[in-house]
Amino acid sequence: MERLQALVFQAVTDIGAALNGALVILGTDLGFWSALADGQPITAAELAARCGVPTPYADQWLSAQAASGNIDTETDSTGAVTFRLSPEQAMIFADQDSPAYLAGGYHIVRSVYEDLPQIEERMEAGQGFGWHEHDPELFLGTEQFFRPGYRTHLVDEWLPALEGVHDALTAGARVADVGCGHGVSTAVMAARYPASSFFGFDYHEASVERATAHAAEQGVAGNTAFIRAAADSYPGSDYDLICFFDCLHDMGDPVGALKHAREALSPDGTVMLVEPIAGDALADNLNPVGRIFYAASTMICTPSSLAQDVGAALGAQAGPGRLQKAAELAGFTRFRRATETPVNMVLELRP
Repeated sequence: MERLQALVFQAVTDIGAALNGALVILGTDLGFWSALADGQPITAAELAARCGVPTPYADQWLSAQAASGNIDTETDSTGAVTFRLSPEQAMIFADQDSPAYLAGGYHIVRSVYEDLPQIEERMEAGQGFGWHEHDPELFLGTEQFFRPGYRTHLVDEWLPALEGVHDALTAGARVADVGCGHGVSTAVMAARYPASSFFGFDYHEASVERATAHAAEQGVAGNTAFIRAAADSYPGSDYDLICFFDCLHDMGDPVGALKHAREALSPDGTVMLVEPIAGDALADNLNPVGRIFYAASTMICTPSSLAQDVGAALGAQAGPGRLQKAAELAGFTRFRRATETPVNMVLELRP
């Protein structure tokens, strides 16, 4: 009975989280989070007036966030309730430049529900579901979800952890960002290393267009270029650094992609493989981070891989052992775990 009660409580918690995910997005779209960002106490009526919505909507939204622990409350002696964001809560929900900003992840969740009927049909038919077929919310959510980590760790921790790469980029190097998506990672590197040239490749045309616009917005159009190309056939050679950011496990033929990277590298070049953090055994990944990545893998990563040739379907929790095997099959002889964060592991591959 105790175990049953615990499972019921977990299910109730999950249902509440799934419902409140929509409200987090609502708060972004209607300006609720921005209106709360200053951390000052506010009533439901004041939030409603500030954002131009009826008070009952603001009241229920605020109450749901308070019940979720996303907003703090204060009740005075008359029973009047005010709501406020703590600095920590603001970092997660209101400040898009914060290293802890996570509101973008809810757009990924939304895309999963939008695509659920189609993915269910493909599963039953034994077919994949390509990245390009997903609802556009996925592309927006992916950009926003991974952007804080790239801005926080990429140039200050990850690249310096690779042997000789920082110095090469400072002097001027050729870099390929494979599966670049909206080009956030490319732009972050290009801004820090203006002497280097960065080439972003992605097979998804809309992402290439967004990456080009993003680079212009960030002032790095001069040393970046974005080209529609597959991971096993993008142009160019003698790259000093080839990067795969959270994308190799999505590919149908990861070994083929790594083979092409090895062929496109300069003789002393490096491949930086950034993947979701995971252990090699299932038991290593039965934690909150693994829960997110296994769920995302079921609905996004695995269908994407199965929609491509080979369909290796490594999954988002592939683990270092399977990734090293793929690298060795592609012809790499050196494989090193350079560094990690609570969400990602950074692997260094050399010929």
